Amino acid sequence: MKIKLLVVDDSAFMRSAIRLMVRDDPQIEVVGEARDGRTALQMVETLNPDVITMDVEMPGMDGVTATRKIMEFSPRPIIMLSSQTDKGSETTIRALEAGAVDYIPKKSSFVQLDIVQISNDLHKKIVYWGEQHLLGRAGALRQRAEWQVKGPAKWTRDSAPELVVIGASTGGPAIVPLLLSAMGRLSCPVIIAQHMPPLFTEGFARHLRIFTGLNVQQARDGMELLSGMVAVCPGGTDTLVREPFPGRMITSLKADTSLPIHPSIDTLFLSVSRLRLRSVAVIMTGMGRDGADGSLAMSEHGSPVLVQEPSECVVDGMPAAVISLGIASEVLSAEKIGKRLKKWAGVKLSFVSERYG
Repeated sequence: MKIKLLVVDDSAFMRSAIRLMVRDDPQIEVVGEARDGRTALQMVETLNPDVITMDVEMPGMDGVTATRKIMEFSPRPIIMLSSQTDKGSETTIRALEAGAVDYIPKKSSFVQLDIVQISNDLHKKIVYWGEQHLLGRAGALRQRAEWQVKGPAKWTRDSAPELVVIGASTGGPAIVPLLLSAMGRLSCPVIIAQHMPPLFTEGFARHLRIFTGLNVQQARDGMELLSGMVAVCPGGTDTLVREPFPGRMITSLKADTSLPIHPSIDTLFLSVSRLRLRSVAVIMTGMGRDGADGSLAMSEHGSPVLVQEPSECVVDGMPAAVISLGIASEVLSAEKIGKRLKKWAGVKLSFVSERYG
């Protein structure tokens, strides 16, 4: 089955260039081209594309607005391709908050682009996200009454969580801030693996810090994880947690080149499952099943697994994958997940671990 691609860009030259980039792949079919967001909305309804490449700055309806509207009425992978996302910070975060799954930065003019590099990157992303869309949601979810949910973990005063790890993808930039706001400051570190390319996670961390007032930082290689800290895994690489000696947790950065997307939630969660820590796994909105294997490993080592309510997700593939394994401790809204973490490890409501201050 072919991946149907819709190209949205106000530049006829760019639309033609993207078409040329994918023309030799029989797996990809360009089913339409739109020069503005409003036309793109109409084409989504009539052409039902599997993947959309979306410019940001266009006449009439801009790409961020078009992305938000598409994700509201007919979610599908949208890859932002625009000069507005080159080092991006505000525009990129807005696009990802709107539901874009990925993006490729371009310079101020097409002549300046490394044609080979952007072609390779764009091709890989279209194929990956197209295949995810064709697979559909991670399988039909069972009716709520049939979900195998374990129920809330029973933490005692002397055994509060020592680490919380959160995995999110499509829709995460919009919903993660709400979870953190409901959670507040915890007595343990929190690590977030949000699927995001390089250069932009620092802006995401800054956005979370301003939005929540929490101590949010981008993780660095060898960074010590302290109580109350929220660490955002850097984009374009993978983050592991190590415990060089009891009482000290540090992050280690190492990209797994065999994986198509980073930071890998599975890589983070699997590293935590190998530690002798009381940990909590959280799986949120996202396409595919990244995080399912890591959640299973953490569950087998006694960690509760909190899963975002699928009906609240922009795309419910990742939550559905975890629910289908029967390892979800609870299935809750993002706000309720935050409140559950606050109940378990909030600095005002629960025991503060002496190990992490």
